[in-house]
Amino acid sequence: MTLHVNGEEEGGSPTGAALVGSAANLTPRQRQWIGLADELGRSGFAARAARYDADARFPYENFDDLREAGLLALCIPEAHGGQGADLYSYALVSATIGRYCGATALTYNMHVCATLWPGALTDALDLGADQRAEHERHRGLHYARIVDDGAVYAQSFSEGTAAATGRTPFGTTARRVEGGWILNGRKVFTSLSGAADFYGLLCSERRGSEPATLRDALFVALPRDAPGLSVVGDWDPLGMRATVSRTLVLKDVFAPDSAQMMPRGVYYQAASRWPHMFMTLAPTYLGIATAAYDFTIRYLRGEVEGMEPTPKRRMHPTKQMAVAQMHLQLEQTRALFLQAFGEAAIDPPKDARLRALAAHYTVMENANSICGLAIRTCGGHSMLQSLPLERLYRDSRCGSLMLPWTAELCLDMIGREALYETGEADE
Repeated sequence: MTLHVNGEEEGGSPTGAALVGSAANLTPRQRQWIGLADELGRSGFAARAARYDADARFPYENFDDLREAGLLALCIPEAHGGQGADLYSYALVSATIGRYCGATALTYNMHVCATLWPGALTDALDLGADQRAEHERHRGLHYARIVDDGAVYAQSFSEGTAAATGRTPFGTTARRVEGGWILNGRKVFTSLSGAADFYGLLCSERRGSEPATLRDALFVALPRDAPGLSVVGDWDPLGMRATVSRTLVLKDVFAPDSAQMMPRGVYYQAASRWPHMFMTLAPTYLGIATAAYDFTIRYLRGEVEGMEPTPKRRMHPTKQMAVAQMHLQLEQTRALFLQAFGEAAIDPPKDARLRALAAHYTVMENANSICGLAIRTCGGHSMLQSLPLERLYRDSRCGSLMLPWTAELCLDMIGREALYETGEADE
């Protein structure tokens, strides 16, 4: 297998835009993971992307490839049979996948978060000894399903309310019963709906007649055939069509104690102390932006496979200026992305939290801007569905709309946190 890292073949010449910076900054294992993702993208993901998009069909074949390569267990701790990758390494791998199929990268994100959050993120939190031991038993069950059985996990987050932003408790409720909880509610935009083996669910534990609080958040995972769990609604969106993000309905669904992905109440601690955990959608869109730039270069050089021979267009100053604009935006975006993920840690300082929000906003907005520039630069042919730019443009437009950090929420949080210190208020 020839590994491609950062858009370069090992020992060869550049084949596209550098995605993750100098290879000298990567560990051998990161190079291996990125190389695997890149090989899968080149050999299968890119060729299948248009068909998945047209049919709004989940990329089963791509997930088969990820499973065979061991990448479904990327962020599972090594003690549980996984690869032991951290958040930064995940971001590099996910961005590489996004370069070839945005919908595969986005759904892969949901699966990986169901392993990363209970893994490295929870390990860094404050847990009692008994709580940690119980969590070790529970997550071991979930991890074994992935490592031994190749299970795919979804992550059901949104409800169409302010819950996903952390401003109100989740509307999906969990009432304590003997041996577990009874869940009721609905989740919208549940990616991998109908394709996942297990659904990771965020809900609010209700204690008697007392109203739920943000601290009562519970993170559990249920099998796809759990009694009372159903997938409803159609799926025919503008972009990210292959994510198949339909609505999940829960009616008196039993979740046993062993279903916990995090100990009771610990999700609130994680959300408060690990802001970078909400950046995991961004790698997909850096990958999409890089793909748009790569295509534009190949198109202007007359190197797009499958197209009738056309004269090279690179000699025109207007094309050169447009490519320069794209290059600048991509480099600025990539630099901020890498810095923010490189700073990911529990309890980051204020400047790192603000940079995470700035990086997320920049990736989401610049991805669509770069795709728009690519269409204008390549011209009329770029509108054809036989070429990838129109799909990349549609997919890139979706990023700024996605919770928990939409573009508007990023601006809101940056403005407030820049102007106020913790605990400050106006009289």
